[in-house]
Amino acid sequence: MNVKNVITDDLNIGYEEHGDSEGFPVILLHGFPYDIRSWDKVIPFLVNGGKRVLVPYLRGYGPTRFRYPGTPRKAQQSAIAQDVVDFANNLGISEFALSGFDWGNRAACIVSIFHPNMVKAFVSIGGYAVQDTVNSELPASADSEAKLWYQWYFNTEQGRVGLERNRRDIIRYLWETWSPSWKYSNEVFEASAASFDNPDFVEITLHSYRHRHMNATGEDRFVEIEQELSKGPVIEVPSIVLRGGESGLWTPSRGSGKDKEKFGQLIDWRVVDGAGHDLPVQRPEEVSSALLELI
Repeated sequence: MNVKNVITDDLNIGYEEHGDSEGFPVILLHGFPYDIRSWDKVIPFLVNGGKRVLVPYLRGYGPTRFRYPGTPRKAQQSAIAQDVVDFANNLGISEFALSGFDWGNRAACIVSIFHPNMVKAFVSIGGYAVQDTVNSELPASADSEAKLWYQWYFNTEQGRVGLERNRRDIIRYLWETWSPSWKYSNEVFEASAASFDNPDFVEITLHSYRHRHMNATGEDRFVEIEQELSKGPVIEVPSIVLRGGESGLWTPSRGSGKDKEKFGQLIDWRVVDGAGHDLPVQRPEEVSSALLELI
């Protein structure tokens, strides 16, 4: 598939497009440390449903590039969300469906909060993911903190050097530990691995994890947005939440809990058995059917 490009104020965003150009647009957002190949098995279901499917590479991944050398390589949650809005606007798309996981899910949450008129349907993979980057966070349980080892690692200079030198090793390890019941082939990994050679991948990764823990400053243009996000605003667009039943990061409860409070139009909440953190890879039909249901 040929990569297309959209030019925004800051970025040249690489993306793939599938399906009917006149169909209703569906934007699919990958997370860290993955790329658009995570959606390969979801796309055919949506195309068969007559949809126009757009799959962009996030900042710091694949062919997406900053336009100017002097632009700060920052990746706070609100910046990634703004990239999605800019992407849609520059394609002339005023309304679309969204789905994302990990960073992509967080960006989709924020787009849905601030631009509900643009988001007709939202399939959230992982639930409410908005971060409070303003107030000091409380320590979590030992088990939870241990699973976030990579975040603390990336907040050190050792983590910078490690990511520069050993990024494939680190990423493959995260893939396997976050989806412990799934076996990735070398071929599948290599199909995505080139995306992590983006010249901004390391800086983008480090800034994301340092900013969320208040160890790096964000962009001035997003100060008010981050303050609003710190209040945990409710998402008021029709949504279905999917959570992987075999995620190596979190063990989902069997009740909707916080998600029910944070999604004002929660149509359904589902634990998907047999799926890890990157749920679209392992249970693509669950994602596509949820999107088609909402649209």
